Amino acid sequence: LSCHHRNSIQQLELPQRKAALIVPAFETLHYRLTFPKSKAELLSMLDMGSLYTFRYHVWPKGHAPTDYAKWRTATVPYRVAWQPDFEPYVVVRRDCPKYDQRFVGFGWNKVSHIMELDAQEYELLVLPNAFMIHMPHAPSFDISKFRLSAGYRGCLQTLREEFHQDLSRRYGAAALKYLTAERSL
Repeated sequence: LSCHHRNSIQQLELPQRKAALIVPAFETLHYRLTFPKSKAELLSMLDMGSLYTFRYHVWPKGHAPTDYAKWRTATVPYRVAWQPDFEPYVVVRRDCPKYDQRFVGFGWNKVSHIMELDAQEYELLVLPNAFMIHMPHAPSFDISKFRLSAGYRGCLQTLREEFHQDLSRRYGAAALKYLTAERSL
């Protein structure tokens, strides 16, 4: 983390607070990219079309709750609400809930983690001056399995259902929103 981000964490009193700091994600289709040195430079690249909001064209639900329109002009961290399939990149305290180890490979690791953080009433705070850029790369072996194997997708669905049951046992009625959201998709 940069000094700026460390200062942001200190100002937000993260060590004493249950918060997940969301780092807005962008992507490029170029294999070579001069990384923007500032938010203003990133916004210019976004407006010129050399950067895009992350996965906007294939999986917008994953990052849409970040509210990129608000981020463009934000100067202070802002809170966002959990939504189904939200899978932002986050900075959290070391003692936060760990990723559920059932979700290895491709599918639902970040989604389940954010759901667990939300169930534990973590604030989801978008950092106004932070960003990351995903660079293009060959598809992973696991995403290929996900795309090509009905068995893989079936196992993932079973694990999702088990995860929902575990949330219900741990958090009771508060976890119903996750199951309701899943069923309405």
